[in-house]
Amino acid sequence: MISFNGIFPPLPTSFDDKENLSPEKIQYNIRALSHYPLAGFLILGSNGELVMLSEKEKTEAYHAARQAIPEGKIMLAGTGGQSTRETIRLTAEAARAGADAALVLHPFYYKGLMDKEALMAHYHAVAESSEIPVLIYNMPANSGMDLGADMILAIADHPNIIGLKDSGGNLAKMGQVIGQSKPGFQVLAGSAGFLLPALSLGAVGGILALANIAPDECIQIYKYFLDGKLPQARKLQQQMIPPNTAVTRQWGVPALKAAMDHLGLYGGPARQPIQPMKPETKNKLFEILQHAGIQPIKP
Repeated sequence: MISFNGIFPPLPTSFDDKENLSPEKIQYNIRALSHYPLAGFLILGSNGELVMLSEKEKTEAYHAARQAIPEGKIMLAGTGGQSTRETIRLTAEAARAGADAALVLHPFYYKGLMDKEALMAHYHAVAESSEIPVLIYNMPANSGMDLGADMILAIADHPNIIGLKDSGGNLAKMGQVIGQSKPGFQVLAGSAGFLLPALSLGAVGGILALANIAPDECIQIYKYFLDGKLPQARKLQQQMIPPNTAVTRQWGVPALKAAMDHLGLYGGPARQPIQPMKPETKNKLFEILQHAGIQPIKP
């Protein structure tokens, strides 16, 4: 059984100025962030612009990431596709690249047909065929679907489905899943905005966009919680809410990449039709980072 205890940054995918995949920049960011005591990395999550990449590029990104991730740190790979066949194929590619587990966002294009029976069949087929463990990914902001607790628990019944990344922020639902799931099922907070409340409910860690630019702070919230230093944890959690909001639901991937450029990592462009940040918006972002006390990434 893999332990997902700790903090994982969901890495943005690096593109050059012509929007071509840059494996070297992906590896540069991983090596820079590996100076921090992170539990591992997620490659090709929502912040990784998974839906913008061809299958060939996804495979290349998996391999590039694995080559740079140090021994002892976990590699999670986003492998969710719109068909079961595609998802099985991507999960197999991630396994061949050396991923430790696959994070699978459910199909969402045909929302009206994605009922409990369809999603159970999808996830169980993927898990059955996969050489590596599978985690469920609930991301209503991007998928337009918010998986209910009963559906998550039914999907999680397969022995090779061992965890959940929940980015929805519904803490009552998260608590229900944690309380009623099978032994060993691990839940990860999908946003630094509710990391501490999720930990208090029994989440084992977080896959946090903010951990790309504020790894120290995200790790410290986690450590404060483990050490029982709740006043310090609450204070730092509150401090991190504005920058987390800025690089997630307020301005999204372009803001996260701009913040990375600003703090010494490689952000670069997002793929069109996502537009770059306007200069005045960037300045607002940088003010938020400064006010939160976020420092440049150590080389």
